[in-house]
Amino acid sequence: MRHWVIAAMLAAAGGTAHAQRPDPESPDQQIAMFRRIQCSTRDNEPVVYHWSGRVWSRVPGEPDRHLWNVEGMNIRQCVTVEDPARGRGVRMVSRELMFYLDPKTGAVIDEWQNPWTGKVNRIFHVANDPVNQRPVFPRGADGTHYRLPLRIEDGRAFWNIEVPLFYENPLGGDFQAYVGNHYHAMEIFNFVVDAKALADPRSRNANAAVSWVRLSGWMPFMEMGSRPGSLVFNATGQVVGGIEALPRVIQDQIARRYPEYRVPPPADDARPNATTWTEFRRFIEAERAAARP
Repeated sequence: MRHWVIAAMLAAAGGTAHAQRPDPESPDQQIAMFRRIQCSTRDNEPVVYHWSGRVWSRVPGEPDRHLWNVEGMNIRQCVTVEDPARGRGVRMVSRELMFYLDPKTGAVIDEWQNPWTGKVNRIFHVANDPVNQRPVFPRGADGTHYRLPLRIEDGRAFWNIEVPLFYENPLGGDFQAYVGNHYHAMEIFNFVVDAKALADPRSRNANAAVSWVRLSGWMPFMEMGSRPGSLVFNATGQVVGGIEALPRVIQDQIARRYPEYRVPPPADDARPNATTWTEFRRFIEAERAAARP
């Protein structure tokens, strides 16, 4: 990270008096910049991210297929947390929705004709509640200072995040170490934000833009079993001015099906995080239980 560039940005945002300028090396300032990208420097202030994109299949020996479009949102808030050794940090809580759309009509679809199996599958839209983050503190457990891995170029700050995922699949059995079937994916987030807004101590949120890519296996609702292949999700988005600023297709779904997603989870939310796989398992188990005599 080119600290002299960040220092100049912070100095410009902090006024002319040297004593008032934020310190770019300060871990507290790094936490504040994290908050301006992810949420708000003000506790309990909701922030909404929106993204839009496409989903493609990739199967050995055949051309890639454009399966669906997607429209998604995440509503979040941050709260200050204190640790006697690690300092004053931040915790973010959120919930998120993502809908699968017909690539020709742009309408939300609840059924899909599977081109590989010939079966009509029920679409299981993403409704993950909660999606919370672990607290971030100015100092780590080992005493090192927190630092955002930013790259500054021509007045913009770039933050690249790769999240490799490999763990026991919630839909798998007890012998995954022997037969595979682990959940294996990668999520890639690339944030872009105006460097002056990011450094400005008067700014609560820097209105970041984001790209999101997910490389994963088949979605469980596709019922693809052990068929070879994978999915590529590719979307772009940004912070928007609340629920009312989301595309109409998302607003309609929230009004009809997901009214609780108008607000983020409570700041002290202690529930385990939800994923598409855990929620799909819960859905299938509930259906099976209802079908029993």
